[in-house]
Amino acid sequence: MTTHNRVMPLSAVIVLVAVVCVIIVLACVTLWVRVRSRHELEEHLNARHDDQVSYAFIINPSKPQAEQIRERISIFCRNKGLEDVHFYETQLNKDGKACAQEALKQGAGIVVAVGGDGTVRTVASAVAGTGHTLGIIPIGTGNLFARNMGIPVGDPEAALAVATSHGSRQVDVGRMRILDGSDNQTRHAFLIIAGIGFDALMIDDTDPNLKKTLSWLAYFISGAKHLFADKYQGDITIRQRNGKTHTNTNVEFRTFMAGNCGEIPGFSLMPNASFDDGLLDFELIDTSGGLIGWANLFGDVMHQTITGKASQSPLSTNSSIVQVQGASAEITLKKPALAQVDGDILGQTQHIELTIDHQSLNVRVPVDDSPSAK
Repeated sequence: MTTHNRVMPLSAVIVLVAVVCVIIVLACVTLWVRVRSRHELEEHLNARHDDQVSYAFIINPSKPQAEQIRERISIFCRNKGLEDVHFYETQLNKDGKACAQEALKQGAGIVVAVGGDGTVRTVASAVAGTGHTLGIIPIGTGNLFARNMGIPVGDPEAALAVATSHGSRQVDVGRMRILDGSDNQTRHAFLIIAGIGFDALMIDDTDPNLKKTLSWLAYFISGAKHLFADKYQGDITIRQRNGKTHTNTNVEFRTFMAGNCGEIPGFSLMPNASFDDGLLDFELIDTSGGLIGWANLFGDVMHQTITGKASQSPLSTNSSIVQVQGASAEITLKKPALAQVDGDILGQTQHIELTIDHQSLNVRVPVDDSPSAK
């Protein structure tokens, strides 16, 4: 019995080696860019002057690294000679907004949110419009607002250097009102994206434990459960900054979102969104044809991520993304749907209002060379 050893053709070996070399080169370039960016950020932060004011750190103790981060904050502040430092912990009956309000009453100059997007959102809702400044130490899963602001993620000391030194800019704060709820005068703040429909359903059904393990993938797993859920139908009115309104009736859709920031890790949901232009970016999403429609929708998102433009893929056939900017919107649904602001579920509603508070929040950021920077 003769055994024949298969030998890989020379051309295949060359191609394989070339692919491996390209991967190695790309990895090295990526690492070099990250190291260089980190070095440039450190130089920039070292050149900034520390701000000797009263600091209030609002910490979400439910985060696994919360206690360790608190200790690192204390050490950092001691080394920097920052003596007027206070800590507040959020609780089930005392959210970031209540903690921030308490801190401001007690004389805090800078209020620093230490947590994920939920903590940042609630703290920001109290700081906005007061003339005080918000700092951010991101220790959440997504940290979307921090990423959109360029605040270092995964590097508490660098984020602390940003929060405790001069350099900030004015940003917009979105607001959602549940008009058919008992607290219909409450204007729930959002800094990233608010929505009604599929996006809120996906967020609400995400397993918290899976989220800790898989991070963003947990949302996709949750979303897969609801791909064939019923669509929503209702009337949508968009108001422009000049006061003109446009209403579409009996609109059928999967989800309706309002964005202040449009970037999430790896994707651009709203390429035209700007966090300081006084406008919300409204996005109406629909699919048909089952999985084909959802596949097309993914292609649409990838198309606008690559091109940087709010437009659909020319190959799209069973999905639609309608994007328009405006100062406010009002949605009235025929049946209740879940609503969310920055990932926090507000419950079922048939009637919401979305508005924007132009440049009402002062946020410490690494780079402060914009016209709205202070």
